[in-house]
Amino acid sequence: MTLKPVEKFLKVEISGSNLLFIMTIVALLWANSPFSESYHSFWQHIITVGVGNIVLSKSILLWINDGLMAIFFFVIGLEIKREIIVGELSSVKKASLPLFAALGGMVGPVIIFLLINNNPETIRGWGIPMATDIAFALGILQLLGKRAPLSLKIFLTAFAIIDDIGGVLVIALFYSMEIKIQLIFYALAIWLVLLILGIFKFYSKYIFLIGGLVIWVLMLKSGLHPTLAGILLAFAIPVQKKKMVRELMNDIRGNMDILSRKEAINEKGFLTKEQLDAANELDDAATAIKSPLQHLETKLHGWVSLIIIPLFALANAGITLNKTMFSNINLSLAIALGLILGKVIGISLISLFSIKLKIAALPEKTTFKHLFGVSFLGGVGFTMSLFICNLAFIDPALIYSAKLGILAGSLVSGLLGFTIIRSMCKICPQ
Repeated sequence: MTLKPVEKFLKVEISGSNLLFIMTIVALLWANSPFSESYHSFWQHIITVGVGNIVLSKSILLWINDGLMAIFFFVIGLEIKREIIVGELSSVKKASLPLFAALGGMVGPVIIFLLINNNPETIRGWGIPMATDIAFALGILQLLGKRAPLSLKIFLTAFAIIDDIGGVLVIALFYSMEIKIQLIFYALAIWLVLLILGIFKFYSKYIFLIGGLVIWVLMLKSGLHPTLAGILLAFAIPVQKKKMVRELMNDIRGNMDILSRKEAINEKGFLTKEQLDAANELDDAATAIKSPLQHLETKLHGWVSLIIIPLFALANAGITLNKTMFSNINLSLAIALGLILGKVIGISLISLFSIKLKIAALPEKTTFKHLFGVSFLGGVGFTMSLFICNLAFIDPALIYSAKLGILAGSLVSGLLGFTIIRSMCKICPQ
């Protein structure tokens, strides 16, 4: 079935959402336990990496947020590229509703935030409620079982991916430090070389890895956020290699014939030299025809969903409950309502208009009430919201207040979305 890759993607995301939830609880408990000081001090330990004069010293927190999260953005870039080429964003018809939903989901929260909060000291946080956490949102849909149609999960995935594109652009344009143009040009020059190699279907994991690391360092030193290197590298990865399946079919069939000869099989189960050579050639053929993009996405998706994102949550979600977190309640309220009201109003209204104007259509086996419920799930903005929060503010008091708004808004949005979709029917056809 054509949906198997999608179902596999959803399964990994949902497993990741369980770990993400657990790590969030652990972070909150740790940060509010008698060991609270150890939670905050642990992530500030400095780790130095480098050779000779090229040395980078960062806290554990920054190695996670600037380093490991670059891998997260790399996988997002691979997913976006795949969806544009063969997936839910590969045609105007397929992409129209998720595109309109994502646009509404980005604009709505910003408007709500700015209506509530116009304080010059905190206005920089306008981008925080824009994001949707795909892992948490899909995890909530999974709790609904067959009450949530598969087409609804695919729609949520598609609009969350477009939402991620918007988030990346916002980070690049509005949340970068003082820009050093020369270093950016160096990074783009290396990226263009990798892009040209990819266009000509040349792929070497060593060349792309070294190139990606150099781009990451240049982005870090240039003032742009280094995680953008992940997105750039992803779009340079070729979809396919020069060798296609049909070009190797004769060799594959010949080697399969050799492996299938019963008379040549050793009674202990060992392969003959001829069979061993055939097996090695089949292994080489499999490597030669694999899509680099698909291979990397498959290999890294589990690492990102099951390790990197939960680790990010553990390092960033710990809020010590004290008076500091209520020091700017207006900021917390603006973020929370941006996630709750901004998302549902923006996603629902623009989606409804696009459907009424027949520019877009509802996914199969779904109703507008389904879409309304998913609009609330779009307000679960945990991972990306925390990420932008750390870029928007330096003052710990503002970071605490912003995190309070993120947690409150995400929790209420998730509960409302779950309740609305659950109330619709006992079982939905898949």
